[in-house]
Amino acid sequence: MTDTSFNFTPLLAPNLPAPGFKWGGQYPPYNFTGGHNAPEEVPVDDLIAAATRALTKDGVTLSTYFQASGFLGYLPLREFLVRKLKASAGMECTADEILLTSGSLQGIDLVNQILLEPGDTVIFEEATYAGCLSRYASAGVTPISIPLDTNSDGTGGMRMDKLEEALIACAQKGVRPKYIYVIPTVQNPTATIMSEARRRELIDLAAKYGVPIFEDECYSDLIWPNDNNEVERPPAIYAMDKSRSTIHIGSFSKSIAPALRVGYVVADWEVLAQMVGCKSDAGSPALDQMVLAEYCSEHFDAHVTKLNTAFKKRLDALVAALEENFGTAAEFTVPPGGMFLWIKLPAEVDTSVLAAKAMAAGISINAGADWSYEMEDASRYFRVCYANPSTQVIREGIAKLAEICSKEFGVPTRIANVESE
Repeated sequence: MTDTSFNFTPLLAPNLPAPGFKWGGQYPPYNFTGGHNAPEEVPVDDLIAAATRALTKDGVTLSTYFQASGFLGYLPLREFLVRKLKASAGMECTADEILLTSGSLQGIDLVNQILLEPGDTVIFEEATYAGCLSRYASAGVTPISIPLDTNSDGTGGMRMDKLEEALIACAQKGVRPKYIYVIPTVQNPTATIMSEARRRELIDLAAKYGVPIFEDECYSDLIWPNDNNEVERPPAIYAMDKSRSTIHIGSFSKSIAPALRVGYVVADWEVLAQMVGCKSDAGSPALDQMVLAEYCSEHFDAHVTKLNTAFKKRLDALVAALEENFGTAAEFTVPPGGMFLWIKLPAEVDTSVLAAKAMAAGISINAGADWSYEMEDASRYFRVCYANPSTQVIREGIAKLAEICSKEFGVPTRIANVESE
C-alpha cells in the first residue's frame, strides 16, 4: 500500500528543538533521571481534602478566566508565597510581584522571551539545567559558561573570579550580557549551596557591570537539617539585592509533585507586566493553584520536613551502593540537600556511551555532556536522581550499572570486593 500522508518536513520552521519521541508512559525499571518525586510522599489524602475545600469555597470562580484574581494567578496562592518566601528565603515581596506559571519552565521561557534576542550574550554555570542549555541553543544567543567548585561541606557554586574575568572580557568587547543565570541553592546538577558571602560577591559584580541576575530556586526547600534539627539556608539573592535587579523563579514541582504544573516568578511589576503580555495561555491551571493554596497554607512546612527525611534516606542508600559497587572509581561530594548526585568516573569512561548501554538494560541516567556547556571532562560525569526510586531499586540499579560500566570500560575493577573478569 502506498503511503499517501502529507509530508510536513519541508514546511517545518528552522532551529526547532530536537523532535519528541513516542512513549508509552512506562519509565524504565531503574529510573534515575528527571526530577521525579517519591510516590509515597505525595500527600494524596490531604490533597483530596484540600481540593474539596478549595472547590467548595471558590469553585464557582472557575467560570471565568483568571478566577477574578487577575492575570498574575490565584491570589490566595500568591499570598501564601509572600509568607513562605519571607520565612524561608528572607524575601520581601507583595502578591502583585508574583506571577504564577505552568511550572518554572514557563517562567524561564517568559524571562527569555522578554529579554533575549538572537546574538545576545548570557552567562551561566558550566554545569547547569539542561532545559536552559537547549533553550539557549534554540534562541541563537552567545553562551558563556562559568566554572563551578564544590567544597567538602557541600558549599560552592559559580566561581566569582571566573565570572569577573568573563564580565571584564565582555566589557572590553562592548558586550553587555542580558543576564547571569544561577541556581544558588542546591544547584542542579551539583547540589551545592552558594554561601552568603559568595552571593554578595555575585550581586556586587552584577551591579558593577550592569548585568541583572536570574535566580532559579526550584530546589531550595530540599535542604537537610543540621545536628540541631535546623535548616540552614542562605537568604535568596533576590532578598540580598537591594538594587532589585534580580528575577527570582521557584516551583512546587520538587516540594509537592512535578505533575502539579505550578511555578512562579518574583520580580517588579514592570518586569511582570511584560511577561503577562507574552503569557498567551489564558492562565496557568487554575485547579492546581486552588488545591496548592488550600493545602500549603496548612501543611507545607511539615510536609517538606517529612519529604527531606525520605530523600536523605534514599541518598544514604545511593552513597552506600556506589561505595560498594564502584568503590573509589566513583568520585562525588555528598550534597547538603536536593534530589541529585553528580558523579565523576575515571577518564576512560564516556558517560554518554554508558547511558546508552545502561538504557538498553532498563537503567536511565543523565550523561554529563547533556548537563554542561564546554565543561572540562564533562564526558566523565553523570547525574543520578535518587528521589523517586525506592532504596531497593537504588541498590539493584547501581549494582547493575557497575556491571555494565565494568564490562564496557573496565571500570570499576572490583565490584562488591569481587575482582571483575
